Amino acid sequence: MPRHQEVRRLPWPPKALFELVADVGSYAEFLPWVSAVRVRSNSETLMVADLIVGFGSLKETFTSRVAKERPRHIRVDYLEGPLRHLYNDWTFEPDGTGTKVHFCVDFAFRSRLFEMLAGQVFDSALRRMISAFEARARELYGDPPGAASGISSSSAHKAA
Repeated sequence: MPRHQEVRRLPWPPKALFELVADVGSYAEFLPWVSAVRVRSNSETLMVADLIVGFGSLKETFTSRVAKERPRHIRVDYLEGPLRHLYNDWTFEPDGTGTKVHFCVDFAFRSRLFEMLAGQVFDSALRRMISAFEARARELYGDPPGAASGISSSSAHKAA
């Protein structure tokens, strides 16, 4: 079961980063492997959305519930699809002129084949995903003067 935790300091305010992560409907525009999104329902505090994710010819639909606590916390819980479970958590903490972002993802596939494939590419896929969020933030908000993206980061990865 792949699990990853990471902390990054980014030069944008918590509200901006919260809005970027909460905009699930735009994920297909910038996240690798997300080919389509359907938002089933959306309110100020809760969203239910389907993501179609593909690796080559393999495509799967994931349905998740996204709980939003503006502007500090987003929790994603898996509802249906090819996984046994999925948990994704984002916390946005003010840090000087930027934000300390705490990110955690934990998931397991039902299919042994998908589990093996995910295990082989998990680290590189995660790095590409996190980089895609940072690139999207830079595209939407620019770099604040004198700020460096990804000032520091720490991570822990466990595959069980």
